[in-house]
Amino acid sequence: MLTKAYSLISYELDSLDGKIGKVKDFYFDDRLWKIRYLIVDTGKWLPGRQVLLSPQALSRVNDATDLITVALTRKQIEDSPSLADHKPVSRQFEDAYYCHYGWPPYWTGLSIESVYSDSSNESHKGMRPNQMENGADQHLRSTHEVSRYSIHAIDGGIGHVEDFIIDDDTWKIRYLVVNISNWLAGKNVLISPEWIERISVFESEVFLGLSREEIKKSPEYSEETLLTRDYEARLYKHYHRPEYWVNELLTEGSSVLNKVVF
Repeated sequence: MLTKAYSLISYELDSLDGKIGKVKDFYFDDRLWKIRYLIVDTGKWLPGRQVLLSPQALSRVNDATDLITVALTRKQIEDSPSLADHKPVSRQFEDAYYCHYGWPPYWTGLSIESVYSDSSNESHKGMRPNQMENGADQHLRSTHEVSRYSIHAIDGGIGHVEDFIIDDDTWKIRYLVVNISNWLAGKNVLISPEWIERISVFESEVFLGLSREEIKKSPEYSEETLLTRDYEARLYKHYHRPEYWVNELLTEGSSVLNKVVF
């Protein structure tokens, strides 16, 4: 199901033996545009700690009750590797985190170099020296942070990021909600991460491979807009891009064929 990231903020998290807090923010991978962690506000339970939950720990999102069920005990979470508030997520922390829970790390199948270092990536610019020295994952971004970023088309600025549309089955970010009210009063549009060329942390900007005119004429998105497959198809048709659900189906089919032994 497609849902806005900010609509999930403050959803309660219910573990196997009791409530553990509320959703505070998300960390996502800015290469694959997938949610890697939910950041949990634990209140007075675990003060001074930044508690992260991988989507692997989640069993259900219930929009009727604003509740996310977690397939972990409070003790498991309390005993997980500690990460101080406002500290970057380091390589060492992630290694210990996945080892603690006995889960395969999300970078399985990728080279460690591609996961943790890419000196050519613009997103590294402006990083604090201690982030680089401590092996911080240079591709993890918080949705709260990026929601302040400006949007640049190939021919100039066009607006700013306002929200994210997440598929809460796969935890992929399907769209950025972009406010272009500086150009068209009150208009929001959706932009697929597939159309993003790069993110600059130094400039706090997202750069698109689209023109301002294309964006201005795209189907409008509002609170009343139903994110149906028909709406998505119109959006992709407007930009003359292949739909993500077709690409993913082809990819899955190719993966299955590659596993067949003749």
